[in-house]
Amino acid sequence: MTLRRTTLSLLLAAAIAPAFAGNATIDLSALNDATLSATPRFVVKFRAGTAESTQAAARQKALDAAATRVRPQVAVQTNAAGKAVPLSMNTLRATARGGRHVIRASQRLTRNEAEALMRSIAADPNVEYVAVDGRVHADALPNDPYLATYQNWHYGTGAGGARVTTAWDITKGAGVVVAVIDTGATHHADLEPNLLPGYDFITDAFVSRRADDTRQPGGWDTGDWSAAGECGSGSAARNSSWHGTHVSGTIAEVTNNGLAGAGVAPEAKIVPIRVLGRCGGYDSDIADAMVWAAGGDVPGVPKNPNPAEVLSLSLGGDQSCPAYVQDAINTAVSLGAVVVVAAGNQNSDAITHSPAGCANVITVGATGYSGQRASYSNYGSSVEISAPGGAGTEGSPNGYIWSTLNAGTTVPGADAFGGYTGTSMATPHVSGIIALMQSVAAKPLTPAQVQGVLISTARPFPVKPDKPIGAGIVDATAAVQRAQTFGQPVTGIPLVSGVASSVAPLAAGQSVIYDINVPAGAKSLQMLTYGGRGTVSEFVQYEAEPMASWNIGASNRPGTNQTITLTTPAAGHYYLKVTAQADAAGVMVRATVL
Repeated sequence: MTLRRTTLSLLLAAAIAPAFAGNATIDLSALNDATLSATPRFVVKFRAGTAESTQAAARQKALDAAATRVRPQVAVQTNAAGKAVPLSMNTLRATARGGRHVIRASQRLTRNEAEALMRSIAADPNVEYVAVDGRVHADALPNDPYLATYQNWHYGTGAGGARVTTAWDITKGAGVVVAVIDTGATHHADLEPNLLPGYDFITDAFVSRRADDTRQPGGWDTGDWSAAGECGSGSAARNSSWHGTHVSGTIAEVTNNGLAGAGVAPEAKIVPIRVLGRCGGYDSDIADAMVWAAGGDVPGVPKNPNPAEVLSLSLGGDQSCPAYVQDAINTAVSLGAVVVVAAGNQNSDAITHSPAGCANVITVGATGYSGQRASYSNYGSSVEISAPGGAGTEGSPNGYIWSTLNAGTTVPGADAFGGYTGTSMATPHVSGIIALMQSVAAKPLTPAQVQGVLISTARPFPVKPDKPIGAGIVDATAAVQRAQTFGQPVTGIPLVSGVASSVAPLAAGQSVIYDINVPAGAKSLQMLTYGGRGTVSEFVQYEAEPMASWNIGASNRPGTNQTITLTTPAAGHYYLKVTAQADAAGVMVRATVL
């Protein structure tokens, strides 16, 4: 087995505010991506009920008209025979959701030419929405096997560990399916036994290195290497990253077979989905892959026989969340899938990145060996939780996340095991832990419930982060224990948001439990007691009885004035326990959801 050291970051290019032309929305946030391809692609939505939305001939006529309008602003290109070839467009395919179509231009465009073409398309009154089909791509550097010597820091109980090894006393994730939407997977001996049939969703022959633009079953990673200049003017040559193999191994590498290392959920199964190849991939392919992975319908692709409960996307982008990507996420979540995404590696606010800034996802930041924020990790209010991603500053092995890889520099070679760093590596830790949680839950937790459990069981950062990166470091053991008991009935006195209630007199040591239901999308939850006499304490917990030793918020000041405030609470029931530390009477309690 070959060993190597590698650091990785995945990027999506460009960020510009959306614009409007007439009544059509023009999303320019990935405009620079349109200059990276010899035949750039766009996502266009024609208004429902128009001929263009359903009839290929009418749609082509509209595209021909848009191309004709913009030709004076676009440089004329020639073919091999020296003959001028005017700009044209054709429909590549329909997307899985939202009535959108992927449109491909016939020639390379400059940034100004791409914007002019988008505005020409949007000038058609039957067009509702135009966006660039954004690109993703990977950068990589090399590191070296094994659970006790290499993986223990990020799986174990140390300062930076995710407490995975102790969770294995409860479950190893049997019965749960995780979709890894990435570069696909290789035929790795320590991974393949846990692979289910996947699919290659790339619809560009240049990116996939296949003979044509069609999709095909398999999901195998055949390499994402590129020669100098292939991915844009001045781009460097790159070896294949085998990134999907590394991510898949962190989730479900086979364990107890005497080979290499272990996965977080070694008895879970992986559906590998290839969306990244040479010079990256397209947002529209990723969007369709999410819908398919969760069990939804995608035109031209057989239904996924193994719908995933968890979708793991170690992708990040310097753009706002495209509408068609958000639609795909919403569809996947409506089908019961939890969507887990990387915060990104740009050391900036994750809200400006996609899919990290999209709604209905669990966004994961990265921490290092000491539990500190990794210097590259994106941050901000859109990051829900953090997990080990490797800081790269602690040397080998403690600076890296260790998992399955491949020794080939271009096409697949020998099995390998190596280290990467990035939020791409933090994300599969959380995806694997969710698989552990779902395997022991009495009934599958909803995506909102999963998020609530992860946040409420996260352990505090041992090193206070210099930027906000979520509720804490993910704690596999605490999350699994909470999932085991989730939904068991708790009797509480209902509270109405903003309405004060009287607390019955309490003798020292007595408690009363209150229940407040928080809807999806709440910005904050404030719970307070005040007035009367005596001394009380407050403890709050999500979907469970709060304890002094187990809670997500506590207030223990002298007297009766106690306050707990939770920001961006997950949807569900929160229980507030008011405990008398000394005889108390005349106390009021109020919970307010904003």
